[in-house]
Amino acid sequence: MEKVFGTRYTVAKVSKMEGGAQKVVYKLDCSNGFSCILYVWDLAMNYFQEEIVNHNIHAESYGSELFESNNRFLTEHAIRTPLLYDMNRDRDRYDFDYALVEYAAGQDAEVYFQHPDNKVQDKVFRQLGEMTHAMHRIQSSTYGKPDQTAPNNKQCHLHQLYNGIKQLSYAAEHVEAIRKNQGKLLDKLYSLESKIVPRNSYGFIHGELGPNHVIVTDQLEPCLIDIEGAEFYDIEHEHSFLEMRFGEHYHYLNHVELDENRKLFYKFHHHLSLVAGGLKLVHRGFPDQQLAQGIADRHAHCALQFIEA
Repeated sequence: MEKVFGTRYTVAKVSKMEGGAQKVVYKLDCSNGFSCILYVWDLAMNYFQEEIVNHNIHAESYGSELFESNNRFLTEHAIRTPLLYDMNRDRDRYDFDYALVEYAAGQDAEVYFQHPDNKVQDKVFRQLGEMTHAMHRIQSSTYGKPDQTAPNNKQCHLHQLYNGIKQLSYAAEHVEAIRKNQGKLLDKLYSLESKIVPRNSYGFIHGELGPNHVIVTDQLEPCLIDIEGAEFYDIEHEHSFLEMRFGEHYHYLNHVELDENRKLFYKFHHHLSLVAGGLKLVHRGFPDQQLAQGIADRHAHCALQFIEA
C-alpha cells in the first residue's frame, strides 16, 4: 500500500470478503480513512481449480490478465467498473498475482429488489439497463476476448453444448432425478441447439451478470465487478442469465430484440451448469454449503421442467 500510494497509507484493518469462488477478496482500511480492495488470484484457493487446469470453460473467466484487459476495455467504453490502482505479477515474494482496486462503497443490486422507495428502485435499475444495453451494443465480428483478432473456427454456442454435456454427466453422478432422466435431458440439449442459425456478429457481455456482480454505489450508480469472464459473445447468453437472476426486474434490462432459440438454449445450459457448479462447491468445501446446495437443487428442478413441458 505504501509503495503504491505513499507513506500516509498504512493498513489498519484487513477484512476478508466472503462469497467469491474463483479469487480471494479483501477490504483494506488505512489509518488515514482510505479504503481499497485487494484481489488475490491464488489458484490453490479457487474452487474450480480442476476445471482451469484442464482448460475447461472456467479457464475463460479466471486470471489477473483477463481482469486487467477487461477493466481497461470497459473503462475505455465508459462502462463503470472499479478502478485498477496497481497490478502485481512479479511473483518475487508470492506465487500468485494480486491487485489493488477501488473500493466502490455500496450494496449489491439485490438489496434494491425490495427497496421501499419506488423512485430509487426505478433509478437504479434503469441505469443498470442503460449500462448493459450500452455494453451489449459494442460489436465485434468475432467472439472472444477484446484483444482477440484470430477468426473462430466454430460457432460460440457450441462451447456451451460441449460444456453442457460435461456438466450433465457430473450432475447425473450425484442427483438421482438427473441420472434417471439423463438421456432425455441430453436429447433436449441437442434439440435446442439444432434450432440455432449461425451468425457472425457479437456483443460485449459480462458473462455472469447477476445482482451479486453489480455494486450500487452510495451515489446510486451501478458498478460491475468480477469482470474476468467478460467477452464478445451472443448477448442471448447474458440475457437468459439476466432474466433468471433479476426476475420481475428484468424488464428494465431488456432493450433489444433477441433470438429466442438461442436464449432458450442458453437458459437450459445455465441450469445444467449451475446444478454441477453448485454440487462442485458442496464437494469442494465452499464455506456456505447451504447456498451451494440450494443452487444445485433449484437448478436441477428447473432443468427437469424442460423435459416435462
